[in-house]
Amino acid sequence: MSYTINVNGKVETVDVAGDTPLLWVLRDVLDLKGPKFGCGMGLCGACTVHVNGMATRSCITPVATVGSAAVTTIEGIGSSPVGQKVQEAWIQLDVPQCGYCQAGQIMAATALLTAKAQPSDQDIDDAMSGNICRCYTYTRIRAAIKQAAGLPTADTREV
Repeated sequence: MSYTINVNGKVETVDVAGDTPLLWVLRDVLDLKGPKFGCGMGLCGACTVHVNGMATRSCITPVATVGSAAVTTIEGIGSSPVGQKVQEAWIQLDVPQCGYCQAGQIMAATALLTAKAQPSDQDIDDAMSGNICRCYTYTRIRAAIKQAAGLPTADTREV
């Protein structure tokens, strides 16, 4: 069946089964390799994209449920002012180690800062919960979120 979806501001028509996870449409059909497969159950966050601005696990989101919603991937997040600030903070603070989870981390952080420009530590914990980093760069992730929000950060390079 054909589905028309809006990805990173571009309307795309894909011919897939309705229960195909959005992740596979993005990666295999549209060749957007930023969202990663991690667990396939929406538990790790590596596949996180935005659907109408909300952080969404694309591995458990059937393409048929997307409809006319705007889908944004890591490839398109830098076109928003908040996404650009988050990406810049990630680079300045050397957040990634292996990098596998980082697209999902950036997508979750951008959704948080779009919804709440000055988040508390608890807001950050809540928004980032379920985004797993095997390299354990959580301290640097928190610092980058705070820097992107213009909040004071601690030096995290020793982590």
